[in-house]
Amino acid sequence: MDLLDLSQNIRKIRQEQGLTVEQLAIQSGFSKGFISRLENFRVNPSLNALQKISVALGVKVGDLFHTDLKSPLYTFGTLNEGNELSRDDNEKFGLRYMALAHPQIGRKINPMVIEYTEACSERDFMMHESDEFFVLLEGEVDFFITDESCSQHMTANDTVYLAANIPHKVRLHEGCDHAKALAIYENTSVQPG
Repeated sequence: MDLLDLSQNIRKIRQEQGLTVEQLAIQSGFSKGFISRLENFRVNPSLNALQKISVALGVKVGDLFHTDLKSPLYTFGTLNEGNELSRDDNEKFGLRYMALAHPQIGRKINPMVIEYTEACSERDFMMHESDEFFVLLEGEVDFFITDESCSQHMTANDTVYLAANIPHKVRLHEGCDHAKALAIYENTSVQPG
């Protein structure tokens, strides 16, 4: 199982039990930030961490990995379909994430369509533990790297490749109310220990 599936399973079990991120953090002995990063597939948990989380959720560790899907040899799809993900309070920031090729268990990459709309809040800089390739498909955005002073205005068909752990954020360009991008991340899997 990959980190994306694991993170979504943990979030689903937590929500089904009516627990907040803070409550799970307290019960498992981790920080609220760690649980948030875990549920948003930004950190690789150790098996020890997963054991503590499963105890806090009242489930077996194996339940966190449960999936009924068998890995297909190929997956057809379109950029307009995928599994919608809840990530980093995305609605608050006018973001919509669609995981493409989600049924492809054991995939090496995670392709996602990200839609940007106007919102009252702006997301802070973020970084990933893996490289990222970003293609703007529609609209106009300003892509910020490291801080507010370093930005690139992007239009449809523009791309950027980011090495791991580079702070960045995307903002709709002034006058644009919708943009759509394809982001491809290296798949990170759970590390033992």
